[in-house]
Amino acid sequence: MSPTRRTLVGLGIVLLTGVASVVVYPDLPEQMAIHFDGSGQPDDYLTKPLAAALMPVLGLLVVGLFAAIPRLDPLGENFAEFERYYDLVAVVTVGILAYVHALVLGYNLGYRFDVAQVLAPVLSVVAVTFGYVVENARQNWFVGIRTPWTLSSETVWTRTNERSGVLFKLAGLVALLAVPFPEYFTALAIAPLALAALIPTAYSYVLYRRLETA
Repeated sequence: MSPTRRTLVGLGIVLLTGVASVVVYPDLPEQMAIHFDGSGQPDDYLTKPLAAALMPVLGLLVVGLFAAIPRLDPLGENFAEFERYYDLVAVVTVGILAYVHALVLGYNLGYRFDVAQVLAPVLSVVAVTFGYVVENARQNWFVGIRTPWTLSSETVWTRTNERSGVLFKLAGLVALLAVPFPEYFTALAIAPLALAALIPTAYSYVLYRRLETA
């Protein structure tokens, strides 16, 4: 997928979120729930015009950001080496915003669901996608496991990201268990993702020190 196609696909998803807002706008309440606590109860609200426009506008900004990152990154030339994986994370990110937007619209139209059950698949997709992306990412400042040690050594970057990709994919698969067992959402979805992020950070430091003293 070329940068132009990536942007067009992202804009297409954003357009769908905007159309969805317009179609259901007359049926939405004047104060819309946009955030929910751990028990699934709304704890933050926005006026209808702002809430209906929030995700489409945010999606538009995200599309622009992903278009700009390769130009802003001091190591931007490396993006060409993992372009299709970068395209994947860009499209999935915008798609997840659209999914969240659909949930917000649905809730405010009167549909009720268990927040943990509908968020678990999202976290799973995020983790598995990130896993595939990081294990193929080349050294850069925006995508992958970016620590002082991975950014200082290409060897540390490669080894850390390759291994962390497996961790994130496993964490994503475990997160799916929170769909049938939403009462264990934190243990099944949040904790594995936290570990998948923390372990590579420690690993990159240990590996860097080992290579430095070798």
